[in-house]
Amino acid sequence: MKLFKLFAFLCLGLATQIACAGPKIEHWVAPSGTRVFFVENHALPILDVQIDFAAGTAYDPVGKTGVASMVRSLLEMGADGMDETQIASRMADLGAKLSGGADMDRASVSLRTLSAVDKRVPALDILRAVLASPQFPAETFAREKARTIASLKEALTRPEAIAGRAFWSAMYPGHAYGQQSTPESVAEIGRDDLPAFYRTHYTAARATLAIVGDLSRADAEALAQQLTEGLPAGAGAAPLSDTLLPVAVEQRIAHPAAQAHVLIGLPAIKRGDPDIFPLLVGNYSLGGGGFVSRLMKEVRDKRGFAYSVYSYFHPMALPGPFQIGLQTKKAQANDALKLTREILASFLTEGPSESELKAAKQNLVGSFPLRLDSNRKILENVAVIGFYGMPLDYLETYAENIEKVTVADIKAAFSRHVKPGHLVTIVVAGE
Repeated sequence: MKLFKLFAFLCLGLATQIACAGPKIEHWVAPSGTRVFFVENHALPILDVQIDFAAGTAYDPVGKTGVASMVRSLLEMGADGMDETQIASRMADLGAKLSGGADMDRASVSLRTLSAVDKRVPALDILRAVLASPQFPAETFAREKARTIASLKEALTRPEAIAGRAFWSAMYPGHAYGQQSTPESVAEIGRDDLPAFYRTHYTAARATLAIVGDLSRADAEALAQQLTEGLPAGAGAAPLSDTLLPVAVEQRIAHPAAQAHVLIGLPAIKRGDPDIFPLLVGNYSLGGGGFVSRLMKEVRDKRGFAYSVYSYFHPMALPGPFQIGLQTKKAQANDALKLTREILASFLTEGPSESELKAAKQNLVGSFPLRLDSNRKILENVAVIGFYGMPLDYLETYAENIEKVTVADIKAAFSRHVKPGHLVTIVVAGE
């Protein structure tokens, strides 16, 4: 890791150049069937690789929610004759790092390594073993299962976790996005469920591979095939069932906490929807712009109802949520909720002012290079673009698309995606 620090001071200047020009994303399909997305960059001797599978928590088997997360967490805990200690030790010796995780749509495995052949080749060999021959050791499975159950039991005592779980369940009733792991569902998972899930969902056809860094196109093509040719055979991912807008509901959940946790929202937008640009610009003025947003000014600064209040859009493969969140004293929960609803209703009717529009654009365009100020951040953006099938020039045209947004665009987009008659409200510990 010390070797990486030697290069850190170069990253800002490098990333600024890339962000201004827009990274060129090359795309092809490997012989294995995996879709590949590549940004060639020789400014630093670093290679970042991420492979994403359509294997997120939305694909959990019925009655056994938690399998997808457990499969992902155990991938690098035993592979091709190596246990987790050996894998970690070999990576440390190479100055490389494995990481990743799982969300509702995808399970990710990423590697950062130096690009020199004597470093990258053995690091990639370990990654290939992790992907193609995970062992899911019985002892490790038992340990991680017990840890997961304990973690879930602890989470179910915290008001913020209770609110989040209730919020997603109410937004997506009966849908895979709304299913929640419980101590009981994890207890039903057997060790054999893990390799079965792996063989079905970790296939080359369900994978997208993002490669960013010091590598030629020819070497990237060879790397892509070597990493994915050993994956299980199988078809691509079947689409998840469509989401439906929920019936408007308000749930109040008792809790002894001093602070009430309030969440308001609904399923709103999926990845690739062109309305994302007016929604991003508008949301900056509503609740995404920190201290300059309307929610912060009215709820926090003028009334003192909350230390922090926010709103955001989270696009997913299917419509992901628009969410407003705040914490407030129990005695103020009703007043804070009433005011928040009034601010949202006013914004839906009026949209932002011209001065708010200008400030939002300046911030979003001005801060955009910070989203690309490292090799790793470029990789994360490329991985999202590839997995969700977004335009390859999304990063290059981002600023242009933000600048084109008008107040009328924002009002129209919000009216299409934020429908008050379907808003879900969760209040935990409110009076």
